[in-house]
Amino acid sequence: MKYYCNPININYRYQFNQDPRKGGALQICREAADPSMIYFEGRYYIFASMTLGVWVSDDLVNWENHRLPDDLPLYDYAPDVRVMNGYVYFCASNREVNCDRYRTKDILNGPYEKIEGNMMYWDPNVFVDDDGRVYFYWGCSNATPIYGVELDPETMEPIGEKKELIFGHSCEIGYERVGENNSFYPATEEEVEAKFQAFVKSQGVPEEYLPKDLVPLIKGMFTNMPYIEGAWMDKHCGKYYLQYAAPGTQYNTYSDGVYVGEGPLGPFTLAANTPYSYKPGGFFPGAGHGSTMQDEQGNWWHTATMRISVNHDFERRVGLWPAGFDADGDLYCNQRYGDWPMTLSGFRQDPFRDPAWMLLSVGKQADASSWEEGKEPSRATEENVQTFWRAKSASREEWLEVDLGKVYQVNAVQINFADDHPDLPCPGEIRPGSQARYIDEADHKTQWKLLGSLDGETYFVIEDKSAAETDLTHDLIVREEGIQVRYLKLTEMAVAFDLAPCISGLRVFGLGEGNAPAVPSYAVVRTTDLDAEVTIEAQENTLGYNILFGASEEKLYHSWMVFAPGTQRIGALVKGRPYVFRVDAFNENGITEGKIQKVGEK
Repeated sequence: MKYYCNPININYRYQFNQDPRKGGALQICREAADPSMIYFEGRYYIFASMTLGVWVSDDLVNWENHRLPDDLPLYDYAPDVRVMNGYVYFCASNREVNCDRYRTKDILNGPYEKIEGNMMYWDPNVFVDDDGRVYFYWGCSNATPIYGVELDPETMEPIGEKKELIFGHSCEIGYERVGENNSFYPATEEEVEAKFQAFVKSQGVPEEYLPKDLVPLIKGMFTNMPYIEGAWMDKHCGKYYLQYAAPGTQYNTYSDGVYVGEGPLGPFTLAANTPYSYKPGGFFPGAGHGSTMQDEQGNWWHTATMRISVNHDFERRVGLWPAGFDADGDLYCNQRYGDWPMTLSGFRQDPFRDPAWMLLSVGKQADASSWEEGKEPSRATEENVQTFWRAKSASREEWLEVDLGKVYQVNAVQINFADDHPDLPCPGEIRPGSQARYIDEADHKTQWKLLGSLDGETYFVIEDKSAAETDLTHDLIVREEGIQVRYLKLTEMAVAFDLAPCISGLRVFGLGEGNAPAVPSYAVVRTTDLDAEVTIEAQENTLGYNILFGASEEKLYHSWMVFAPGTQRIGALVKGRPYVFRVDAFNENGITEGKIQKVGEK
């Protein structure tokens, strides 16, 4: 059986960003985002922003990165890819010039035929209807909507006038509110101007010296208006599902909502289950701006952007989750345990089945050879991708060890390497523009050895990648039959640019032999039109909780994982809609479902 664990296990390329909104200082991080996934001639392909290539897989588990031709717009964001009449059509985003399109019958080898552009746009998406008619959607702004128009399938020229399809409504749609945990309402003009003036003062540049086209972009950062972006269209049982991302890629609440229409250009109605892709909690949050497609067997999958946003707002990765449509035509995506190991099979029979293995490492004691202040070993087991252990040197003698507390059956380990604001010279020429950058093309290596022990004295090798030629910074090791181990020790590490190793998560999965938690005790209160507060009582023998909510007891499609009792505000509700909640508790031994509670309209 094949297993994977989000984010997708692939080499993520370093970006050397010189963002004018950040004062032009060089910011370095790995990035991939905005994935378009297709199935073409027996293989799966993911085109993601800032990768210089395409990811290819035969099984949705093992992916390889293949370089694409330089004449494609590889430095433009949000590549869109669709299959039409035996060709694969490719385009990407540019607001400064008309965006060319390209088509090919051979993704890896080409050639790519150029189709002259006729529009400027951001976040494009082409949709081919059953009758062969072609439609185009685009938009990425906190001030303008998602647009749509029909295209001539031969020339790709627009037919008729564009239509305004989706606007942001963050006063009525909770998950569109910006900020961590959907925290903020739109700012007033006075608040925006005050924050803008403070920003200008902090940069030491008089406002009159700022480029005129940069001023609205900077002010847009302070409006607290959601970015409505990342359109993607699917058709199911005669209905059209126009998906979109909100509220901003740097937030844990980056998500994909959906509107449903009777026609490809609407009118559209906000879906009963929205956001259908929403993962604000757990180790690796974020599930916005993606694509939804069917595999060879007809199973639906959703791939989207996950966020780190430590070294740069656009420090991001790509995740993949099972999706589908229920009997009522509601689009859903299973992200309850969306960054735990999962298999590809069985989701059609039980789309929300429990994971086979439980998280063993959260909160467990960790030790290391050395560490920087504020980056202690415990950071590697607190299930937060934004914090990490960092060694004091790049020596291969550095090590990190996790003590599970007792011997467990371990079935999988995910090793997550992080970056800590690397200070490096740019290895190439920065390309100018609003997202000025250089994408590092070097094939780096991420190397390590993982040891196990029953007693902390005698060790055996679990996996040896100390001479690996790959650059897999979110690697997954699977032992399906399980191994008995208490201590797991990561040694002989070497990472890109000879930096000191950083680990955001040495995550261990398996099964204990004890009891699952007791039924959790909690209370839920709807506090506003858009918010509910879930207060969970502390209980023994529990590592964490999954807060599930949705339109009915049978449709608990949304989830928010937390690792401590107390009060969690859920800010993703839609005004005027009642909700049903359930809190489940989990530990190393299993999951215990809570009792259903309902909250009405506020």
